[in-house]
Amino acid sequence: MSRGRFIVVEGAEGVGKSTQVRRLAAFLERSGLPVVRGREPGQTSVGEGIRELLLHGSRSPLPPQTELHLILASRAAYVAEIVEPALAAGKWVISDRFDLSTFAYQGYGTGIDGERIASMNHDVTSGLTPDLYLVLDLAVEEAMARRAGEERSWDRFESAGLAFLRRVRRGYLELTGSRENAVLVPAAGTPGEVEERVRGEIVGAFPETFRDGAV
Repeated sequence: MSRGRFIVVEGAEGVGKSTQVRRLAAFLERSGLPVVRGREPGQTSVGEGIRELLLHGSRSPLPPQTELHLILASRAAYVAEIVEPALAAGKWVISDRFDLSTFAYQGYGTGIDGERIASMNHDVTSGLTPDLYLVLDLAVEEAMARRAGEERSWDRFESAGLAFLRRVRRGYLELTGSRENAVLVPAAGTPGEVEERVRGEIVGAFPETFRDGAV
């Protein structure tokens, strides 16, 4: 059995990651591929507890190093329990966030040294590298306007302020430009328009799977 593919949808707050993860997974399933959807932090029992703490559970600010260690603890469980078994079984894993988020948020956003993040991340993932990062990009002001129209409370990262979110976006742009397995996908427009861009990138990245080029 051939190893599966690991696709990560990345981006800052309000760019529509979760929507595009659902739509991409549905497209791949219609194409006859076995798919597992995942998200970070979360997905495992350990990860979901950490997710709640990171996004909603802390009544006081978390020190950046504490935040980083929590995220990496969640990732260790996610890789061991969800991602690696699925890839070994020949499935396509479609993940809502992975390690680029850590470099963008904890590196560019909060100022932790990127080399330190890379070393620690390598330890918890055993060097696992996604086949493709799809980085959704949208101006921070437009992304936050989308969030403002939703009927729910904002989490810690959404509430961190425009300056923080601009640093995160800059991080994503620079990280995408430095990695051969990362592509930038404009996230402006309707969900359907963004979905078409995502499908185009997937078909182009895996021609052996989508031989007719249909999207």
